[in-house]
Amino acid sequence: MSLFKNEFPILEYDDSKDSVIMPDHEKLEIVIPKKCVFSFLADKIDEIAKKYKAEIIWSFDSITKSYPVYKINYDGIEIALMQAPVGAAASAQILDWLIFYGAREIISTGSCGNLTDINENTFLVPTQALRDEGASYHYLKPSRFVNINKKALKAIEKTLIDNNLSYEEVKTWSTDGFFRETGDMVSYRINEGCKVVEMECSALAAVAEFRGATWGEILYTADSLSDLANYDQRNFGRDSEEYALKLAIEAVINI
Repeated sequence: MSLFKNEFPILEYDDSKDSVIMPDHEKLEIVIPKKCVFSFLADKIDEIAKKYKAEIIWSFDSITKSYPVYKINYDGIEIALMQAPVGAAASAQILDWLIFYGAREIISTGSCGNLTDINENTFLVPTQALRDEGASYHYLKPSRFVNINKKALKAIEKTLIDNNLSYEEVKTWSTDGFFRETGDMVSYRINEGCKVVEMECSALAAVAEFRGATWGEILYTADSLSDLANYDQRNFGRDSEEYALKLAIEAVINI
């Protein structure tokens, strides 16, 4: 095991699997289903949970909010459903906890902003995420991009094809700075091949890779940064929320 030091703290990394506080430090007597949908669509998760008469098997209690873990039976398959909080650090912490308590095959879904000219409510499959957030550097050595798990990608692609949906594979820019997406930075990321921007993908991919779990994400386009002079929030992709969650459930079954 090695500790890699650097002039800049964000680039320092310890590859040890052991931490002072481990995700299972509370020794909870819970078993989370192997298949899990960890989605940013809180209201739709609650609706699906009600529809399938979900059991709440536990809640992750942060200092600001309690996040219930639902268990549903979907066509005879047990699936955990849980809301993912916005932001790399918060969502990475909960994903790490989910994995330690049993989740091994996880699909996330949520919105993204498009950097290039893409219609709203377009489904996209991120294959690489640029690591412009802090959480991933605690799980993987510094690198510019993190790759998305190929097994998860295959399951997502099958799901979209089965639903007769056209889609595009993309590189995404994961950032901590929602209000720091400057014009020059947007242009820079586009030149690196990024077509969309969101706040968690690279961190969640890093957590799953570090812990040996399978994770992937289905994105849909919401607001647009493609015209740097005129930001367009559109309808934030709200028309895609229910369908996106349905696709995530089918994708996790396909893993």
